[in-house]
Amino acid sequence: MTDRLFLINPGWHDDQGGPWFCPAGSVVEGVLGFYPALRDQLEIRYLDHPRPRPPVIDLVGEAHQSCPLLVLDGELDWPEAVTSAATGRRFLQDEAILPYLAARYGVGLPHP
Repeated sequence: MTDRLFLINPGWHDDQGGPWFCPAGSVVEGVLGFYPALRDQLEIRYLDHPRPRPPVIDLVGEAHQSCPLLVLDGELDWPEAVTSAATGRRFLQDEAILPYLAARYGVGLPHP
């Protein structure tokens, strides 16, 4: 299995207006832009904004549908990963994804 990254498509609308994009997802997109080889190393899926998000629910359960979300393949033991009570899979969300990508794939980290 490959690490699976889920991101929300930009340009969505909701009851507060729009078009919107996901701020945390835009940071991860920026890293993918800086390090395009990551796109070949990860399985990346883009989802529409409305919930439910079945591909995410299938892997980590209904309680963890927020994106960006990275489902780990288990090759690198990552202590900061969350374990899904529903499925037992380990995952990271939002900016917690960035240190993992740096450690696993050798990309840079955000400057402190």
